Amino acid sequence: MATVTEDRLDAVFGALADPTRRAILARLADGDATVSELAAPLPMSLPAVSRHLKVLESAGLISRDRDAQWRPSHLRADTLRTALDWIEPFRDLWDERLDRLDAHLRSTGSTSTPTTRGRRP
Repeated sequence: MATVTEDRLDAVFGALADPTRRAILARLADGDATVSELAAPLPMSLPAVSRHLKVLESAGLISRDRDAQWRPSHLRADTLRTALDWIEPFRDLWDERLDRLDAHLRSTGSTSTPTTRGRRP
């Protein structure tokens, strides 16, 4: 696992907190795109999309190249992998806890599930 600083994690998770930036990353998962291509489905101006791209770039989630007058953006999956590597131990922890809860419910003969127990209709 690559070493990652707290500042980098803060930048990555801060960038991922915005739905527009997540939509941009989802689009870039399909391939490189220019600002105009990224802005087309979004309800905002090109300068606003450019500001989102700057946040993504400073977080290390994208890189931007220069190809004549075009500046295509490229997804940096390695940075997403670093964030996932940081999250993974928490996922393992919750998987273990849910497995123990499931085993406990089975051993007590409970017919309700954790998601329905104690809820009002």
